[in-house]
Amino acid sequence: MLYALLKTVHVLSILVWIGGMVFAHFFLRPALTVLEPGARVRLMHAVLGRFFNAVLVLATLTLVTGSWMIVSTARQMAQSEAKFHMPLEWTVMATLGLVMVLIFGHIRFALYKRLSTAVTSVDWPAGAAALGQIRLWVGVNMVLGGLIVLVTVMGIPR
Repeated sequence: MLYALLKTVHVLSILVWIGGMVFAHFFLRPALTVLEPGARVRLMHAVLGRFFNAVLVLATLTLVTGSWMIVSTARQMAQSEAKFHMPLEWTVMATLGLVMVLIFGHIRFALYKRLSTAVTSVDWPAGAAALGQIRLWVGVNMVLGGLIVLVTVMGIPR
């Protein structure tokens, strides 16, 4: 029962994280072109601040639940005296997931800080540049997240 609960939290955290990136990248950002640059940068700053705070929680939940499930499975196998070999799909998922968290850390603690500084100083060109960098790295994380989902659902041909 606990494993199923943790897996549910794990999957829902990933869905919200990836879904939020898709929404911001493909729907919100293009729709903001109707606003003038200052309003666009301020709005994205406000939206991204809320989203990045949520992703801090989601990424932590993903790491904790994923680690717990791997350790739990290894422990169960050891108790039954079976040898634990982590599936390749799990290895890919864990590795790329860690890369995603590191990229998110860069987005949240470096790039978003630049955006905040630009908003505070009313420097819209710097804000647009920071948003461009955020968009680039969010795009990378979307690709990695999609790859993780594909590998997890489809498996890796052997």
